[in-house]
Amino acid sequence: MCKPSRIFLILFITIELVVLFGEEAFTQRILGGIYMGANLTQVDGDEYYGFHQIGLNVGPTAIIPFGKNKKWSVGFELLFSQKGSYHRGETDTTTYRLRLNYVDIPVLVHFTDKKIISAGAGIAYGQLVGAKETEYGEQTETNIQGPYSMIDFSVIGDVQFRLWKRLWLGLRYQYTILPIRTRDFYNEVTKESWTREQYNNVISIRLGWIFNQEVPIKKREKD
Repeated sequence: MCKPSRIFLILFITIELVVLFGEEAFTQRILGGIYMGANLTQVDGDEYYGFHQIGLNVGPTAIIPFGKNKKWSVGFELLFSQKGSYHRGETDTTTYRLRLNYVDIPVLVHFTDKKIISAGAGIAYGQLVGAKETEYGEQTETNIQGPYSMIDFSVIGDVQFRLWKRLWLGLRYQYTILPIRTRDFYNEVTKESWTREQYNNVISIRLGWIFNQEVPIKKREKD
């Protein structure tokens, strides 16, 4: 069993190595960086709506530029990513909260225009490392062995804007390909029952710092 504390330790050590050796260890063909931000999430199929659950999105990245003028690149990330769902009811018994902790490994291809804006798409493999669900005022028997799938495959769309030197602001959308759970629902009033497949639906807002990236030089206007 892989505990969240161990994942935090692995991410911390990896980030420290990137910070300490980023300038020397990565050549001009490989860029190293760190992303840190927040996930706004919901679970499609849980009968609640809205991106009300907030979680972390943090981890290192390696970027390999290619193509003419190095405008294209492929990026690999190792992220601690918190997903789930939250519905605030009028009472504790009508409040629902689901927290799913993942280690995500996204792989994306980006195109960067004029060194100030970058757009990309890709896929991600997610490994569930922690789960906690509170429903009807009580914590359910939820863990990484069930009822939620331990694996989360997803597709990603990503846009980034250079804010200052090597600092980037990113907006990302991520959606699960395969259901993370199939759940049966029952209405005690109408006596109706139904089954729905559930999917992670995630919007991420992040800041990224790319250590050894070339910084654009502004051209001075001629007198």
